[in-house]
Amino acid sequence: MVSEENLAYDYYKRTCPNLEAIVKKEIIDFSLTDPTSAAAFLRLFFHDCQVQGCDASILLDHGHRGEGSEMASSRNFAIKKRELIGHIKFILELECPRQVSCADIIALAAKEAVTISGGPDIRIPLGRKDSTTCSNRQADAQIPSPKISASEFLHMFASKGMNIEESVAILGAHTLGVGHCINIVDRIYDSKPSNKMDFSFKALLRLQCPTLIPFTNVTSIPIDATPLVFDNQYYKDAVMGRGLLSIDSRIAFHPQTAPTFRRFENDQSYFFQVFSSAFAKLSSTNVLSGTKGEIRRYCNRVN
Repeated sequence: MVSEENLAYDYYKRTCPNLEAIVKKEIIDFSLTDPTSAAAFLRLFFHDCQVQGCDASILLDHGHRGEGSEMASSRNFAIKKRELIGHIKFILELECPRQVSCADIIALAAKEAVTISGGPDIRIPLGRKDSTTCSNRQADAQIPSPKISASEFLHMFASKGMNIEESVAILGAHTLGVGHCINIVDRIYDSKPSNKMDFSFKALLRLQCPTLIPFTNVTSIPIDATPLVFDNQYYKDAVMGRGLLSIDSRIAFHPQTAPTFRRFENDQSYFFQVFSSAFAKLSSTNVLSGTKGEIRRYCNRVN
């Protein structure tokens, strides 16, 4: 795999000049009919980029040589809206056949999802190619667990070229969307003082997730108080002991990350600035470009 050296901000200037306008229109339309779409596109982007880089491997229905789809991984049980990337791809095939990769569509969809939810307008280079492989085992190993330690989390994103501020900012993507009982029951039924969870918040979560072994994975809980808005509410909630996932509290109170966490809590503009940098780095690290990979005709299968 190669890095961002073959990506460019004007990559589609001649081959598909209306690309970004088309993606933006479709994301807005999806969000008008389903306000949770923005969070779904952002999560899809992160889960794709964590495995093999941002290469649309998460969209493949089948692996090869015994490998399963990344969607077979339990880490991807909450991933939604994959089919809508295929819908955008269909429109783009009519506009500019065999020019735009599914990987670039995922990245652009996430970027637009952030913007239309109230977040920053992020500039990202384009020119990613699509992978011809996928692996549920790699997804199991490389998509971070909600129970990941602060040091493991920082090491993971340092490997993608992010400093501490950018690592804390990328976690701010949790400001959109929800969590599920299966990822929090261990925490809300844990009485250890190190848990750092507000008592009333824990009581509320126990009402929503009443058993240590969840009856269903369908029950969802907003990660912060404004789950449809991209803002800095996530940081405010976590500092007050209302972080939903273990990693939210660990990063909020870890000596290395707490100062940045509190700066983002108090300065939304600065959070937006650092998040934009982190997003661009993640989108451009370890991607396929140039002669590597392919441009799939259909996002769910190789050519």
